Amino acid sequence: MKQLGVSIYPSSSNFEKDKEYLNLASQFGFTRIFTSLLEITGNADEVVNKFRKIIKHGNSLGMETILDINPKLFNQLGVSYNDLSFFKDLGAAGIRLDLGFTGLEETRMTKNPHDLIIEVNMSSGTKYIENIMSYQPNKEKLYASHNFYPQKYSGISQQHFETTTEMFNQYDLKTAAFVTSQHGELGPWPVQKGLCTLERHRNLSIQTQVTHFRLMGTIDDLLIGNAYATKDELQMMSDAYLSTHPFFEVVLTDNVTELEKKIILDEEHQYRGDRSAYMIRSSTTRLKYREADIQPNHTVPIKKGDVVICNNNFGQYKGETQIALQDMDNDGDRNVVGHLRQETVFLLDFIKPWSSFQFINSIDQ
Repeated sequence: MKQLGVSIYPSSSNFEKDKEYLNLASQFGFTRIFTSLLEITGNADEVVNKFRKIIKHGNSLGMETILDINPKLFNQLGVSYNDLSFFKDLGAAGIRLDLGFTGLEETRMTKNPHDLIIEVNMSSGTKYIENIMSYQPNKEKLYASHNFYPQKYSGISQQHFETTTEMFNQYDLKTAAFVTSQHGELGPWPVQKGLCTLERHRNLSIQTQVTHFRLMGTIDDLLIGNAYATKDELQMMSDAYLSTHPFFEVVLTDNVTELEKKIILDEEHQYRGDRSAYMIRSSTTRLKYREADIQPNHTVPIKKGDVVICNNNFGQYKGETQIALQDMDNDGDRNVVGHLRQETVFLLDFIKPWSSFQFINSIDQ
């Protein structure tokens, strides 16, 4: 089951603000919490109690918390990988190993008597997961998640993401990755320019980031790396990931007709299986609107990302909806009714034939 999550940082925040944030996120279907316990400075009991208190509140909302830790923290807390009761007592659903052990330790931890999830790091690109799997872990308790990257230009590339994700997907493990809020300013470190997994996502809207992950279809859970996302961002993320169909944001032309708006915005579209190098074709609308009068309108040259409707001049193709995958001439039989929001045009490279989708009206930024 797909899950959405938020991140909180109790070491740098206060309980009331975190509580309010979790309450809001829960209303939009968020069921995971990520938090970081990489080091403890000051009074250890005070720090641990702050985490315990907010984790308990998350549990009351049906949200499971996974704690990001590293081996050094085990020593600091006097915790052994053979005894994870400390984390169970905190109320956590599991722990994420920011830095791993040898593979044998991870496997033993997946068989802990407390039913704790053991989540491992997906981003390194080594044979780490193969080593863990060679020791026969309990796969039901073994999760995996990518890192997030606070430094601009340090997020992982598309190619590295695909390569490393495939290394984990071959074992059918539950996976997760991070998107970034454009309004959140809180993370585990003093300085951060967003907290995303993919560098290309750093300055994009949550809608676009989430839709990209959804179209790739290789990650189960998505979490917002920084705090605090706005109410609009939480709703946008929920709608983008949990809706029946993915959405493409389209900026309609000034002269679009009411009929054209209806065809674009009110209908469910499906990418034909006999794919073209030039366009995504949704033929379902041409069947429904074959008797409609679609006069030639704004028949300008077509650019990649344009959304077009075939008009009366196109015979049996009248009413078909198309998205241009590259620039094309227009012979007067296609009405250009809009353009995908500029930051989303790259998503066309990830939609697959036979996929269904819908358009939502947007104002380009």
